[in-house]
Amino acid sequence: MTRPSVADRMRPVIRALVGGEPRVAVRFWDDSTLGGQPGADAATIVVRSRRALRRMLWAPGELGMARAYVAGEIDIDGDIYQVLDLRSLIAGHDEGVTLGLDRQGVVELVKAAAALGALGPPLPPPPEEIRLRGSRHTKDRDRGAIRSHYDVGNDFYRVVLGPTLTYSCAYWDDGVTTLEEAQEAKYEHICRKLGLQPGMRLLDVGCGWGGMVLHAAREHGVDAVGITVSTQQYELASRRVEAAGLTDRVEIRLQDYRDVRSEQFDAVSSIGMFEHVGEVRLREYAQTLHRVLRPGGRLMNHGISRPPGPAALEPRSFINRYVFPDGELHEVGRVVSVLQEAGFEVRDVESLREHYARTLRAWIANLEANWDEAVAAAGPGRARIWRLYMAGCALNFEEGRTMIHQVLGVRPGTLGASGMPATRRGWYPAPVASAERPVRERL
Repeated sequence: MTRPSVADRMRPVIRALVGGEPRVAVRFWDDSTLGGQPGADAATIVVRSRRALRRMLWAPGELGMARAYVAGEIDIDGDIYQVLDLRSLIAGHDEGVTLGLDRQGVVELVKAAAALGALGPPLPPPPEEIRLRGSRHTKDRDRGAIRSHYDVGNDFYRVVLGPTLTYSCAYWDDGVTTLEEAQEAKYEHICRKLGLQPGMRLLDVGCGWGGMVLHAAREHGVDAVGITVSTQQYELASRRVEAAGLTDRVEIRLQDYRDVRSEQFDAVSSIGMFEHVGEVRLREYAQTLHRVLRPGGRLMNHGISRPPGPAALEPRSFINRYVFPDGELHEVGRVVSVLQEAGFEVRDVESLREHYARTLRAWIANLEANWDEAVAAAGPGRARIWRLYMAGCALNFEEGRTMIHQVLGVRPGTLGASGMPATRRGWYPAPVASAERPVRERL
């Protein structure tokens, strides 16, 4: 009598999960396979070990599957987007149901795990899993959250982000074809919205590796301060400023935005930092940026947002445990209200949702094309995390599950004067030639 294969044991579980045979193939550690569609480019989920089943039993839902993937016990061969499309078949199940299974499906999972020798005590999570201590959104905990994500190796980020080292949504303007051009176009788009002119003073909150302050100083002649709480970003951004010959115009600080006190700036940019602020700090964030802006100064708040409805804080989600611990997205109406309550007049809101989907796909292409280099820089677990999270985010932006908005505000001056041009065409004047133009030509 033929002994059932692993695929035979798992077929009832997979069918209960996705409502039938999966569109992508699932191959198990005994080389048995189920599901899939013909085609040379078809994706395959590879279950390499029964340990993956044990993780899913002890951490039902996406966390167990994510742990197995990060640990290399589950792999994805081929197009990762095909695999993540399976989410649409699981959506709509009641919250708390194991792996999207109904009660009978859970029974089938336990039976299969028992027959395959997957029962046992819980396995320790992969070392990349993040556990923070202390109260949410205190300075110490925020510092730990930021460093757990950004201090994973500058060489790794060079592989993923490319030479601009820009970790935020690019702007795919007309005629732009490369990621590098799109990131420079994003910086220019923001500089023009802010109305930057030579001699102005700019604060960039969450400056990353210095891309915005370098562009603003080089192309618009401003004096710029960039702040970050990531040690590795601070060190590399400082070196990039020195290499560009802009140390007299650009300062990089290892500083929390809450510690910017008595200084005044003509403009403030916050690009891809707002997601780390948290609901409990939104008012303080907005008030701080309003305080440091001179009357008539403009703020550009560029941040990922979510659809309307109650905010979902999911401490056991893949994103929270492996990518952005304590990250919180806010509905754009809430963002506008908080800024206006702090004293800003909101003048423009622009959605860049499709731009971020394209940016993420470009980052994924960089990662997959340079996989061995990425693994050498940060380890296989880290490379797997970034591949999974960026591909999932790309689909979320494409499907409208996640948004991103640039919100432009101004601190009104005397008698409410905004200093804003009367039309949008006036917001984007041609940049004034910078005295540092020869520096750019030498780079």
